[in-house]
Amino acid sequence: MSFLEAFILGIVQGLTEFLPISSTGHLTLTGKLFGVINNDQQWTAFIAIIQLGTLAAILFYFRKDIVDIVLAFLKDNLLERKGFSQQQLNSKLGWLIIIGTIPVVVIGLGFKDIIEGALTKNLYVISGSLIVLALILAFAEKTAKFKKDIKDLTIVDSLIIGLAQAMALIPGSSRSGTTITGGLFMGLNREAAARFSFLLSIPAILASGLLQLYQELGNINSTDEIFNLIIATIASAVSGYFAIDFLLKFLKKNTTFVFIYYRIAIGLIILGLLFTNTINP
Repeated sequence: MSFLEAFILGIVQGLTEFLPISSTGHLTLTGKLFGVINNDQQWTAFIAIIQLGTLAAILFYFRKDIVDIVLAFLKDNLLERKGFSQQQLNSKLGWLIIIGTIPVVVIGLGFKDIIEGALTKNLYVISGSLIVLALILAFAEKTAKFKKDIKDLTIVDSLIIGLAQAMALIPGSSRSGTTITGGLFMGLNREAAARFSFLLSIPAILASGLLQLYQELGNINSTDEIFNLIIATIASAVSGYFAIDFLLKFLKKNTTFVFIYYRIAIGLIILGLLFTNTINP
């Protein structure tokens, strides 16, 4: 992998992690076109590590929200020990993020070997997921009520959206895509669904990135590999920040159908490349 390829992959990661179009799918397609995917576990580790760049983007973009949530959570649960119904909004939101993270932890650990195996880079799986989730998101757009804001979230809502996040472990699904879809089904407006999606992703991205970084440190054998990871991570952080800002502003006035059409189009393009043997699965 060249420095330029690492830089491009980082940009792809940052943009597609937060837009509901699948970062894994786009990274894998780009990686195959570049010819840099030679080992399943190393590729999965590369994706997980450069996700730390997108984590940095979330932490910086939502820095005030995060501080408010942590302080309120500590106050209401450790200092004053209030019941859930008596807690302030930010403290409740902390609980909802914790509850919503449970499904991805359980399913992620239970299917760790499959997730880190060949499934991660199988373009048949990725193209199918791109198209199927697009259709589910379209159904959500047509049936959603868009009446709830984040302050109206319930424990059941967070658990369902958390289950949707766990489905993003299927390559091509998209973490933001599945969680936004789950949020719409729960009646959230589009911007609130995206905002909660981003906040909910923080623990999962942090745990995944740090775990993979720890596991793969011993396999990084050259300064070139280290530099590539640094370049890709920085690129993903910068592009990720702009992707978050764009999506939140976009969804205030627009539907997700542009992403639905894009997912279907890119899924069909990948299938076309596979069937014509232009690219290996």
